[in-house]
Amino acid sequence: MHTLSLYGIAGTRTLETQALAATPPQALMERAGLAVAKLALALHNHAERPIWIACGPGNNGGDGLVAARHLHAQGCQVIASLPTRQSAGSVDAHAALLAAQAAGVRITQDLTPPARTALAIDALLGIGATTKPDHSPDQALHQVLRSLNALSARDIATLAVDVPSGLSVETGECLHADAVHATHCLTFLTLKPGLFTGHGPAHCGEIWFDDLGLSGDFSGNVANDIAPINRITPDADADLIGHDSLLNWLRPAHPLSHKGSHGDVWVIGGAPAMRGAARLAARAALAAGAGRVYGSMLGDITVAGDETPEFDSQRPELMRRPVEVTAPGTFLPSLTVVCGCGGGQEIHAVLPAILKGAARLVLDADGLNALGADPALQALLIQRRAVGQNTVLTPHPLEAARLLGTDTHRVQAGRLKAAQELADRLNCHVVLKGAGSVVAAPADTGRKPLINCSGSPALATPGSGDVLAGWLGGLWAQAPAACPQGLAAAAVYWHGLAGESQGLGPLRAADLIERMHGLRSRWGP
Repeated sequence: MHTLSLYGIAGTRTLETQALAATPPQALMERAGLAVAKLALALHNHAERPIWIACGPGNNGGDGLVAARHLHAQGCQVIASLPTRQSAGSVDAHAALLAAQAAGVRITQDLTPPARTALAIDALLGIGATTKPDHSPDQALHQVLRSLNALSARDIATLAVDVPSGLSVETGECLHADAVHATHCLTFLTLKPGLFTGHGPAHCGEIWFDDLGLSGDFSGNVANDIAPINRITPDADADLIGHDSLLNWLRPAHPLSHKGSHGDVWVIGGAPAMRGAARLAARAALAAGAGRVYGSMLGDITVAGDETPEFDSQRPELMRRPVEVTAPGTFLPSLTVVCGCGGGQEIHAVLPAILKGAARLVLDADGLNALGADPALQALLIQRRAVGQNTVLTPHPLEAARLLGTDTHRVQAGRLKAAQELADRLNCHVVLKGAGSVVAAPADTGRKPLINCSGSPALATPGSGDVLAGWLGGLWAQAPAACPQGLAAAAVYWHGLAGESQGLGPLRAADLIERMHGLRSRWGP
């Protein structure tokens, strides 16, 4: 999959308005309904059992009624429920109702799913729901949302039309407590950010896309009922990271390359009782391809001569370096620093020197907590870009909330906004981790936020974030002049792909490194 543009409601409405102007009346709804029917037929494995379509009063419900008509024509047992008065709907939706009635589709106001339902279709709200209601949804809507979720909980296929009802397409926030948990989502015209971040991945299931025949410039090359029109493509709200983010890492190394040409990484962290975090980050940097990886354990006691302990006895390639070399005049400006993994309180003592001297800095975990608690450290971070030093922060939602002075609920309710606010406020690049990780650059770069679509719950395990930070450091060391946002996108996508290789259960962090390293062999010639 290549990188794809994501559009919120405003961009989607702009494209929809242009499409409606370029097509005959009801044409878009007819295409959408037919697309729903085709996918429903592919998902409907029990021809003798009914398909239940829950329809709302608007165009989303109209799409459902068109689908009902087509499925009825194919001999399926179809029951469509209308929990609200259809007369409140649009002209196209009302026409779809009349056509379905004329075709003999069974349409009822009974909101109870039929017995032995084999497939449920959610055509209730679509993208029309944009904010949380001031009160609980009306009783009819509440009942039908709960009925859809009850079917999904019983592993009955549930297909959402355009977007699961109650999910924000802008943010991935649940606008209703009973937002639909679909097993499949067929979205139209545009891909939307909220489908891929926040609660989106959990509520959408498998995502399908149909442009309703409107790809290209509406010139009539795709369908003969599209009138020529001057298309104005709105600015995308974000981009969805694709496999092309890895293109620079799928090429063989130069024949004359050596470890010195692959860059150096310095991992600083691993306070007492948290040594493993720094070791995981260092191992990841090495596996990502860095030429030399140094590690410093905070709170370490320096022992002279050959008695100095190894940084990682399981990986003797990793070189131990005393943390005292953070003093002025050291080689900080020549390498990539990964700082904070398991850093504990000890990180405070070394962070000012690192912020002042590191040419490239990946700041994670306790480094972020120290930053959030100290305005002086934030001031040092903000100054870095002005002197040609770049930084990538890799917070999870709680760490992001501390940095923003808010709570995790607000961060998760607007992940794109939170990541962008962090990038702008701290003048650096940000990876907001979680389902649908967001990679944001400062606004003055002109770069849109990126959303990652790879990954699985197998990555929700201790040390997974340390691996990501180290891997990013390893990539950055090899391409010191590359765009930090692009490097971060490659790291999170790669990290997610490795997570997908795990079936059930967690992918332990040390094994995650080996899976990420192994993907290179799979991609090789």
